Amino acid sequence: MNQSVPSGPFEKFTHRVWKFFASVKLSVIVLLSLAATSVIGTIIPQNANPVMYVQKYGETLYTVFEALSFFDMYHAWWFRLLLGLLTINIIICSIDRLSSTWKIIFPKKVNFRAGRFRKSPSRIEWDSDIALGQLEKTYESYIGKHFRRVKKEKTDTGVLLFGEKGRWTRLGVYIVHFSILLLLIGGLIGSLFGFEGFANIAEGDSIDRITLKNSGREKKLPFTIRCEDFSISRYDSGMPKAYRSTVEILNNQERLHKAEIRVNDPLRYQGINIFQSSYGRIPEDNFTVAFTDPDSGMTYEKTAAVGEKIEMPANAGTLIVEDFRNNFSFRGHNIGESFVCRKIPSEAENDEAFGGFFAIPIAYPRFDRMRGGDWVISIENVAFGYYTGLQITRDPGVPVVYAGFITIIIGCYITFFLLHKQVCIELTESGGRSHVMLSCVSGKNRPGMKTAARRLARRLKNLQNRDGR
Repeated sequence: MNQSVPSGPFEKFTHRVWKFFASVKLSVIVLLSLAATSVIGTIIPQNANPVMYVQKYGETLYTVFEALSFFDMYHAWWFRLLLGLLTINIIICSIDRLSSTWKIIFPKKVNFRAGRFRKSPSRIEWDSDIALGQLEKTYESYIGKHFRRVKKEKTDTGVLLFGEKGRWTRLGVYIVHFSILLLLIGGLIGSLFGFEGFANIAEGDSIDRITLKNSGREKKLPFTIRCEDFSISRYDSGMPKAYRSTVEILNNQERLHKAEIRVNDPLRYQGINIFQSSYGRIPEDNFTVAFTDPDSGMTYEKTAAVGEKIEMPANAGTLIVEDFRNNFSFRGHNIGESFVCRKIPSEAENDEAFGGFFAIPIAYPRFDRMRGGDWVISIENVAFGYYTGLQITRDPGVPVVYAGFITIIIGCYITFFLLHKQVCIELTESGGRSHVMLSCVSGKNRPGMKTAARRLARRLKNLQNRDGR
């Protein structure tokens, strides 16, 4: 950006905005803010049940944390704003400093200062019986092959050979900046356009909608998922060993794809990942509801299904088996597989009238006696099938994030392991012998230049011995 002093009001405003986003202070503030919020996201469990939050923090703190999106922090607008600020800051910082770096990488003229090399701690000197002209020819040929820029200067006492390579490695830091941009952009793409949800599918059933994890809202999929088969294997103790689902991808009843998915072996289709995450039992269509008179012990049985109305004996009302739960908590205790039922009193005018909800566990037929109703209700002869629990996700930012990881490795390698290096070989003649002074300098890793000079000196000595024979 032009560094001249702006004159007009608009130029002054844009100059201040540019300097604000090019500020290193802004980078530090945003990075510290992201670090602090990441700590909050680690301490406070994300996307948990609201009931758990109320129990842990109380209603007041729950309201405050919910308003600040602390329970789904990585999808919060302010977290995305911080990522956006960091993205803009990196882009403008890079552009602001690129022009000066570009002039260093591609100078119109490269100046070598002999005094800098003569004072370098990496300087190595030795004498040779080979004539100075022969050494000059040998060393100049080697420098020309291994260094990008080569320059030769004659002196009163001999000759100076200069070589340089690796100026372009200064771009390594910009490659690192670019990789960070890719990571941030990939994260933003996933946050804005990705989703994570769940679906339970009984064997033989199909779904084309899922329940989103963060909001509980439904989302329509671009295809239909059908569970063709579910199987489970167990250890001798009865504990689950492995379970898998055979699923089909359908479009208007046309099968597009079929696959078997297992834990850690998902199905990926059209950018959507389908993971095997859980399973459970689900009651089949018909089961028996038994009504027992607690006084006489007389029992009446009726066939029912989930969602159906059942007229209770003696005009005691209407029973609706609303739902089935694989686990049900009663007064802090898990009573296992249970039907959730609702009783509508006989005098109620419609189904919306008040009725009490209660649980009927399958494992405890006499459990309903504690309710103290006119009839003790139990549910028997339940035939079960299985459902598969699928986790369904889409993150379109993943390829961008992977590209960012690869780019950051390349950028770090260039920045830390490849050097901008200059070398100087000074040849003089004294007493009929040639004297060689070799020195290597670099803007970084200066201690390593001594090792580089020793390595280069060893190669040059091998060359001079070979060519001098």
